Amino acid sequence: MVSFDFSGKIVLVTGATGALGRVVARQFHQAGATLALCARDEHALTQLFPDLALDPQHLLIGGIDLRQPDDCERLAQALNTRFGRLDALVNTVGGFKAGPPVHETPLEEWESMLDMNLRTAFLVSRAIAPVLIRSGGGAMVHVSGRAGLTGFGGGAGYCAAKAGVIRLTESLSAELKEYGINVNCVLPGTIDTPSNRAARPDADFSRWVAPEALGEVLMFLCSPAARAIHGAAIPVYGLG
Repeated sequence: MVSFDFSGKIVLVTGATGALGRVVARQFHQAGATLALCARDEHALTQLFPDLALDPQHLLIGGIDLRQPDDCERLAQALNTRFGRLDALVNTVGGFKAGPPVHETPLEEWESMLDMNLRTAFLVSRAIAPVLIRSGGGAMVHVSGRAGLTGFGGGAGYCAAKAGVIRLTESLSAELKEYGINVNCVLPGTIDTPSNRAARPDADFSRWVAPEALGEVLMFLCSPAARAIHGAAIPVYGLG
């Protein structure tokens, strides 16, 4: 494992109960960060992180749906009230669902993919950017995906949303870099998660991206070593 030191840094990880988010949160914790973790399911959040729930140094915020503007603003207010500042936002919220061809896709399925992947990134960025600005700088990292570069059949909504996250990242970077804020995104291939294994049981899992490996790239982009990287979309494909 690559060694990072986030001692004295406050890091917000969204989607902390997800297969990637829970791993990334633990990695930042092991690196000494003070954590703010948010998720939609408050019970699952405290069940996954009972030690952090009991530690007043950290902040667990349940009941946050990043598709809802009011929830994103409530998240920003909680950060301001508890810490008064923030050093990094790591947004892991997103999801994938295969669908029919475009000409057979119900509007609600199209909108669901955009809401889950792009609307969430926009709303949390809009709410958290002012916190980072007031903090004097920091980092913001989103999880896009390889599908943001190349479309595939049955995934138009997902591919369009992930492409949107890349363009959103570039626009945010152009707007925020003068405030000392690095905005970047990662483009993972297939992540080695239990749900992906269940969906593709005959695949060679060793060629997929381990959540821990992806987490190390996210940590790098939040570290001083990435201070010269702005608006990048970093491929993290593993061997796939």
